[in-house]
Amino acid sequence: MNKSSVRDIEVEGKRVLLRVDFNVPLDEMGEITDDSRIQATLPTIKYLIARGARVILCSHLGRPDGKVIEKLRLATVGQRLSQILGQTVTITPDCIGPDVEKAVEELSNGDVLLLENVRFHPEEEGNDASFAQALARLADIYVNDAFGTAHRSHASVVGVANYLPAVAGLLLEREIKTLGGILESPAHPFAALLGGAKVSDKVGMLENIMDKVDSLLIGGGMAATFLKAKSYETGLSLVEADRLDTAVELMEKAARNGVHLLLPVDVVVADSLSTKAEFKMVSIDNIPSDLRVVDIGQLTIGSFSRKLERCKAVFWNGPMGIYEIPQFAEGTQAMARLLANLKATTVIGGGSTAEAVTEMKLADKMTFVSTGGGASLRFLSGKELPGVEVLMDKEV
Repeated sequence: MNKSSVRDIEVEGKRVLLRVDFNVPLDEMGEITDDSRIQATLPTIKYLIARGARVILCSHLGRPDGKVIEKLRLATVGQRLSQILGQTVTITPDCIGPDVEKAVEELSNGDVLLLENVRFHPEEEGNDASFAQALARLADIYVNDAFGTAHRSHASVVGVANYLPAVAGLLLEREIKTLGGILESPAHPFAALLGGAKVSDKVGMLENIMDKVDSLLIGGGMAATFLKAKSYETGLSLVEADRLDTAVELMEKAARNGVHLLLPVDVVVADSLSTKAEFKMVSIDNIPSDLRVVDIGQLTIGSFSRKLERCKAVFWNGPMGIYEIPQFAEGTQAMARLLANLKATTVIGGGSTAEAVTEMKLADKMTFVSTGGGASLRFLSGKELPGVEVLMDKEV
């Protein structure tokens, strides 16, 4: 990565505005169910504390759409961070304004302050210049460690960098290095295991990695669009009718490039998306017109496993079925268990895939679990990430 990082600047005594991604999942009681995103940015926070910076953390939580939503306040996140760090993390009632500026003035070297949810202000997602300036006034240096939002042109991601020296945090640096390595020099055989609901979300990435992978394995809801493009009956499955030609083109491109593209040979079908659904396993030749595909079948798990077992590098993005429903999670769980035991480089592309391997307590068995679903897809599509592009270039 040719961008400057927090290692390249002097931070002692400086007010450092650190953009983090603390958009953690919460249960109905507002309790954190997975603190992986907090844990992921600890190296940067601890680095700054150890070097005497005055750390001002900035994050969003959920989608409050520019309004104050009590259950999306960051108090619970601040409490968890305090426990992890073993020191008090002060939480401000807002992210800008006189009260926040006063709290910043009272910081000593090594102190940590957490600003309230930036998305309580509509100006955040609108990348409003005045809002970005108000945030920038709080600090001397801006550090972006929020890879999960690096594809967003928001005020706390892009706008602030126009008014402060801006560098990458240690997590952002590692994300770019790891995902960049998968693109530039993967070990072979190299496979991409792709799932999730829509082909449209992954077209750019599929086209960009087609000349880099040896195998493409496609499951999840998006497999239905590929099967439909091959004239299979897909029942009530979600099929992107406007992407059927795209699916055909991708399959033809894979064939031209010598890429082995595997689709399901059997699937689990159900009459509804609920825990009470009636379901069964069928061949792709026998998908009933009144049922929908909800997972890959056992034969597919076997064929995918045999292909992946021969690989030296695997990138996985997207579950193999509706994994939130236990009956339809077997395909996703089988792939997670397999990758966790591979003697290969295994990179998990964030989002729901990262949540699945974390829930199964397998994240530490993978080479790398990205904290950004949308950001990783955009990066692997060969597109620029606005939150990275605005950072200062590394001095040669």
